[in-house]
Amino acid sequence: MTQLSDTQALILSVAAQRPERIALPLPESLRGGAAAKVVGAMIAKGLLQEVDADLRKGEPMWRETGEGHGVTLVATDAGLAAIGVEPEDANTAPVGATDAPNEGPAPETPSEPDAAPKARTPREGTKQATLIAMLRAADGATIEEITAATGWQSHTVRGAMAGALKKKLGLEVTSEKVEGRGRIYRLPAG
Repeated sequence: MTQLSDTQALILSVAAQRPERIALPLPESLRGGAAAKVVGAMIAKGLLQEVDADLRKGEPMWRETGEGHGVTLVATDAGLAAIGVEPEDANTAPVGATDAPNEGPAPETPSEPDAAPKARTPREGTKQATLIAMLRAADGATIEEITAATGWQSHTVRGAMAGALKKKLGLEVTSEKVEGRGRIYRLPAG
């Protein structure tokens, strides 16, 4: 079952009582960046959905998509189920439901706990590709060598190795101290 914050549960409970499950207006205490963060998390979890707002009917608008058009927020069947409310007709989407364009990065869908991570490949010609090539070289690379090649600061290099390479790409970065050279980082050739 989906774990909800009090604010998320309140938003969904109010939406369940409104015509067409519209989640707007949000609670008075939720404004600005906090509202965007809560709503973004709820959309990512599939609890809310952005749909075209019918401004002629006076539907509240969450954000403007341009040229006088906007989207509103609607509780999904999953959102209602998360608060223990059964939708009236599970096979019917809310009125006006569309795949409205979403500004910003698409939310990542949560993966199953034992599912393999998605295979990602870096683009050619990027600093990340340069980093990988340097680490795959037979003699590896030091932090100083990588900073000279990429223009990154040393903490950025370490972060890229730990985050992008290890966590996102699933690559095994190894390191060892080499006399006269310092700590060398390597990736297995491949």
